[in-house]
Formats: sequence, structure tokens, C-alpha cells
Amino acid sequence: MSNTSSVLYDHPGPRAKVRNTILTVVFGVAILALLWWIYRKFDDAGQWAGDLWKPFLEANTWTGFILSGLRATLLAAATGMALSLAFGVIFAVGRLSDHWWIRVPCGAVVEFFRAVPLLLMIFFIFYAVPFLIQAPVSAFWAVVIGLTLYNGSVLAEAFRAGIRAVPLGQSEAAYALGMRKTLVMRHILVPQAARSMLPVIVSQLVVLLKDTALGYIVAYPELLQRGVNDLSANFGNVVAAAMVIAAIYIVINSLLTLLAGWLERRTRSRGGRTPKSADTPPPLPSGTTDQGAVVGA
Repeated sequence: MSNTSSVLYDHPGPRAKVRNTILTVVFGVAILALLWWIYRKFDDAGQWAGDLWKPFLEANTWTGFILSGLRATLLAAATGMALSLAFGVIFAVGRLSDHWWIRVPCGAVVEFFRAVPLLLMIFFIFYAVPFLIQAPVSAFWAVVIGLTLYNGSVLAEAFRAGIRAVPLGQSEAAYALGMRKTLVMRHILVPQAARSMLPVIVSQLVVLLKDTALGYIVAYPELLQRGVNDLSANFGNVVAAAMVIAAIYIVINSLLTLLAGWLERRTRSRGGRTPKSADTPPPLPSGTTDQGAVVGA
């Protein structure tokens, strides 16, 4: 049997290696040239002046603007992540229900909130819903509910695809043992779907974290609002503030991706272990049948 890797990937020959090396050097030089051009343009505009970056060396800048905005961003993101995961699981299971009166409404809800732009949803919740419920909606909950409805709908489709990807024999075996569909979903299908769809789930949670910046439309004091708008209004360094905030977002999302990779490796190693059962009989001696009779005795 031929090696699978040799079928999927052909090792480059001498000419291909030279060509790949040349292309790598060319693209590397092009990227460095682009970065140098950006640096020169900012330098010509005076964006590297020390006065614009000096506020970031002061503790009041971080405690009064950046850290307070970061705290609000992480709070909204954490709440939205928890609610979105719950929303996704519930509506994914609902879309797989055998009852049409559960399956059809769940499908309509998921498709509707996937189609509505998140910015419009946050705007509507903050400004229009108070007229319906005769009570104000805080900026925090407008952002969180909008994030939950949109990202939860996307996660519902991811969970549904993961559940359908689980081999059919596993659920059939569970039904043969007398398990009800609720138990099959809870103990067999949903855990495996979550494990297999973990990269997709984490990617959507990263999107959710970045989408907290849309709280800007309802004046929620998140990282973009406090770190760019308010900070630049006080010091006039909008480009420098945007660069610092972008770096913070990159660090947070990178940490979230590393955490997801660790969880994936951990779940994979756990799933690959074969637990020893106390009910498993010891191996038969050589030359015996399963009835315990010695062959040829």
C-alpha cells in the first residue's frame, strides 16, 4: 500500500526547490519594502514623533483609558461567549428535532439572525426595543444580546454540522441499548461534535471578541471607544492609539488561539486513550478456546 503522504504531496525536486527559494526571497523583499514605505509615510506625516507616543509611558493612560476599556471588552466578550455557546447548542439540537413544530421555528430563528447585520442588530436592540418593552436597554446588554444572537446562530450551524458528522453507527448503537434521543445528544453526539468543531468554534469566538468593538455605535465604553476615541481626543494621537489597541487585540486573540490549541490536544489525547475496564476478562492462554478447553486435549 502506497504512503498517503506521497499521494497528497509530492516532494519538490531540485528545480522546484530553487524556484520556491527565489519566490520566498522575492515576496520577503516585497513585504519589507511595503513596511518600509508605510514607515516612511508615517514618518513624513510626523506620526513617529515622541510627543504622540509619550502618553503611553504614563500610568494614567493605561489605568484611565486602556485598561478600563479592556475590562469592558472582556466582560462583554465573556458573557457573549457563554450565551452564544448555550444558544448554539440549544438551537442546533432544536434543528435536529424529530418534531416539525420545534425544528421549523429553530431553523427560522437561526437563519434570521445569521442574515441580519450585527451592527444593525445592536442598534435596533438599543434604540428600538425600549419602545416595545417600555424600559431602557443598557449599552452592555445591547452589545451582549446582539453578539449572542448573531454568533449563537453561526455556532448553531457549526454544532449541527458537527453532530451530523458523527458516524451514524454510534447513535444507532445507543438507541439499540435503549437510550432516548435526549441522552444520545447529551452524552454521545454533542460532546463529539464540540470536539471535532473546536477550530471552527474558536474562530467564531475570536470574531465575537473583535465584534465587541461595534459597541462603539451605542457608546459602550469598550477598548476601541476608550483606547482610540477618548484617548486620542485628549492627546491627539489617533494613529498611535489605534496601533496600540490593534496590538492588544492581536495579543488577546493569539492567547485565545493558543488556549484552543491546548484544549484540542488535551481532548485528542483523552479521546485516544483506551480505558481499562474491571469487567474485561484476562487474555486466554495460548492454545485454548473461548470455552476454556485446551486444543488437542
